[in-house]
Amino acid sequence: MNATFYLAAVIALLSTLCVISRANGVHALLYLIVSLLAVALVFYTLGAAFAAALEVIIYAGAIMVLFVFVVMMMNLGKATAAREARWMSPRLWAGPGVLSGILTVQLGYVLATGAVGPAALAPVSPRDIGIALFGPYVLCVELASMLLLAALVGAYRIANAELERR
Repeated sequence: MNATFYLAAVIALLSTLCVISRANGVHALLYLIVSLLAVALVFYTLGAAFAAALEVIIYAGAIMVLFVFVVMMMNLGKATAAREARWMSPRLWAGPGVLSGILTVQLGYVLATGAVGPAALAPVSPRDIGIALFGPYVLCVELASMLLLAALVGAYRIANAELERR
């Protein structure tokens, strides 16, 4: 189980570094999805299955859809679309594909063996998570939601400003 944890952690670190180093937003989003899935597997190996499910549903699912919509709103014309089509060659999908494949094999191994980390001895219930998030950490939750809203409004404003200049 330690090997699964460490391999998922290394994949999370590598894909996060790829998110930071990519110049193309779509490629960075692909690596960010891989990073979020790796973090979910880390949570699962530590015995926090509910946190892992939330990571996949909320972050890798809903927030990534929001980011894709923002990228789509920043449509910069036909020249950008043609360049994007050239960039989306199959060799560029190899990195996220390999990392996602490793994560899938790891998750299959963990689910098949039924092994979970030592933290699974005291599972955390959804009620406890809700009490913690909306109790002492409510300010952090609200600040994160305001930050996401500000980023969405800022991206929309930047996209409209560039379109008006044309």
